[in-house]
Amino acid sequence: MAGDVAAFLTRVKSGFQRLLERPSTVDLKRYAEVLTSIEWREERVAKLDDAELTAAAAALREKVTGSAKDLDSQAMVELCALGREAARRALDQRPYDMQLVGAMELLHGRVVEMGTGEGKTLAGALAAAGYALQGRSVHVMSVNDYLARRDAEWMRPVYELLGVSVGWVDQEADAEHRRAAYAADVTYGAVSEIGFDVLRDRLCVDPDELVQRAPDVALIDEADSVLVDEARVPLVMAGSTDDSQGDPEVAQVVRALRPGQHYERDEDNRNAWLTTRGAKVVEKALGDIDLYSGDHSDRLAAVNAALHAHALLQRDVDYIVRDGKVHLINTSRGRIALLQRWPDGLQAAVEAKERLKPTESGEVLDSISVQGLVGRYQRVCGMTGTAQAVAEQLREFYELKVSVIPPNKPCVREDEPDRVYETVEAKESALVKEIVEQHKGGRPILVGTMDVAESERIAEKLTEAGVSSVVLNAKNDAEEAAIVAEAGAFAAVTVSTQMAGRGTDIRLGGAEGDTDDHDKVADLGGLYVIGCGHYPSSRLDNQLRGRSGRQGDPGGSVVFASLTDDLVNQYAPDAAAGSDADDDGRHTDDPTARRYIEHAQRVAEGVNIDIHRNTWRYTRLIEHQRGIVLAYRDDVLNTDLAAKQLKERLPERWEELDLPSEVLERAARHVLLFHLDSRWSQHLAYLSDVRETIHLRALARETPIDEFHRAAIGEFRGLLKEVGDLAAETFETASITADGVDLDAAGLRRPSSTWTYMVHDNPFDSDAEQALQRVRASLKKIKAGKA
Repeated sequence: MAGDVAAFLTRVKSGFQRLLERPSTVDLKRYAEVLTSIEWREERVAKLDDAELTAAAAALREKVTGSAKDLDSQAMVELCALGREAARRALDQRPYDMQLVGAMELLHGRVVEMGTGEGKTLAGALAAAGYALQGRSVHVMSVNDYLARRDAEWMRPVYELLGVSVGWVDQEADAEHRRAAYAADVTYGAVSEIGFDVLRDRLCVDPDELVQRAPDVALIDEADSVLVDEARVPLVMAGSTDDSQGDPEVAQVVRALRPGQHYERDEDNRNAWLTTRGAKVVEKALGDIDLYSGDHSDRLAAVNAALHAHALLQRDVDYIVRDGKVHLINTSRGRIALLQRWPDGLQAAVEAKERLKPTESGEVLDSISVQGLVGRYQRVCGMTGTAQAVAEQLREFYELKVSVIPPNKPCVREDEPDRVYETVEAKESALVKEIVEQHKGGRPILVGTMDVAESERIAEKLTEAGVSSVVLNAKNDAEEAAIVAEAGAFAAVTVSTQMAGRGTDIRLGGAEGDTDDHDKVADLGGLYVIGCGHYPSSRLDNQLRGRSGRQGDPGGSVVFASLTDDLVNQYAPDAAAGSDADDDGRHTDDPTARRYIEHAQRVAEGVNIDIHRNTWRYTRLIEHQRGIVLAYRDDVLNTDLAAKQLKERLPERWEELDLPSEVLERAARHVLLFHLDSRWSQHLAYLSDVRETIHLRALARETPIDEFHRAAIGEFRGLLKEVGDLAAETFETASITADGVDLDAAGLRRPSSTWTYMVHDNPFDSDAEQALQRVRASLKKIKAGKA
């Protein structure tokens, strides 16, 4: 009884704690005095010339550098006044009070929610400058290379007036450029590229090869997308081995299989399996083999991967083919997921399915999840337009609080209730009619679609109806900035996949439009946003909707949905309308139909949270072990630790070589680092094998996560000692001359080439299966309780 009471009180306390920490709009009364002081100080700063302004910033730097605490109110006033004047001179933009409040909240280590068009980029730059003036190194993490370089160059004049250096990295940057960029006070880069540089540095064998400094402050743009949507995505450094590729013969056999006859799919379209008839067809086609015998386990694995690629992955939905390669599509952004790939077997199967040349594969040398990458920083803050919906996850996984910044001008956008239809066909027919009707008057329209195939289908139907449109999807994402910028022009119709992270404002009247152009579109009701359905996350819906109504502009939004949308089919397959549809297939004013769609979205959100939570439970231990290995590696790289350890174990060998101490120290370092890197790679491979088969432990009534921890801890326990033993053995027998140690001659070869990529979520992961089942079961219990 006492335990039950304690558990109850703990839940109550946790509930109150979450209630107290729920995001709320920033209390502007708290900033009233500071904002008044900034305005007063601004009048004096405006009288300074450029050199004097920079000198004033230098004086502030001297005052606050090295302070372990956040900036006090006096320093904050000085920073904001100098930053506001620098922006006015450099960009002809005087930051609004709300932008300054956003910058100050970032400087307190919060994730700030600022609506589209409210000036997040400038607010982030002022905060980054504030951290830099304190002597801190800042990485501004963006969602892609384009935005990182654009924002760095755009904000550079502001930074320069404040005496702050800035750099950027992208995929094309060489080592010298990267080293210079990371040496700057503020470095912009895509989160993936910054992570890849972390992995590359982990393979360095001499200190002067490093490009990064120790991680300090991470300021994350589109924070919800990076910290939640991509948190569990592993960034991988691979090294060349013998190529493993999809089996063209297997792909050809599977290509001829038919659903219902040769294979079946589950209701969620997440798994496919051969029927008895299908297995016999495949076995005969492959030479009368027994697929399920141990001798042909490799063929069975190839058949399963090929079947998944054939039956469950759709071209122009899950991936596109461009320039002879398979490019995955980032479902949360509707664009090509640069450098992402599925696990090797599935990636190769898709390439074989499309009759393409297989991409290189190899052993994983190291990897890190986005969540693990962000966890390295001493201070994390961020900004986005949709943070409230993920406030609980930001608190749980990152101990971050959300601050909602009020808009500079009230939002007057009109959001209509969903229009729900029986079928996708009826929905799209009604959607096209609505666009045609709105287009007659010249009102600009932005249509948000779920995937590439849908965007092209809608655009084709509009053409047939006599409406010209511009399509923005993963096939033409290189032109995205120009396309998005003109979406608010008179009579513009833009059909786009997900708008998250597009990074370009939609101005009424177009990018180059004047006041008359703006007012002309405003009089028509502003930008009209039409969704072709609901995304698996309400945040993505809100990001699309938020493209309209920026800075107090008029606007409108509506979602056309159906009871046969993919979202409903996958997450609420038992949906049925509460009333009959009309002749056009529409469920007019039917709350039951809307509830089914809302239910499906809640299930999808619950599944994603559960997967994130479960994945982090596995990777947290790996990150802890990685931390131990890397701390040891840093000591070996930057000190004479390797030499001391090997000198103590092999004093006679050390004297026998009779070489300069710096040569022997370098040789010792190279030997020890080789075995450390090799052994860590083997450890990751072992953990990957355990992880892939861990769900089988559940069949034996064992807890998978406990079994994984038991295996991982046991395997890691003797790792560093084994590395030391192997290093001593190599050092004692290897050829060491004035030129260093010849590892190749000792048969210890590092990969001849390395490359980086991100592993896309495996769509057939058992974690996702279990998460979906758990969430559905929970919702059924809740529903039964209400009944």
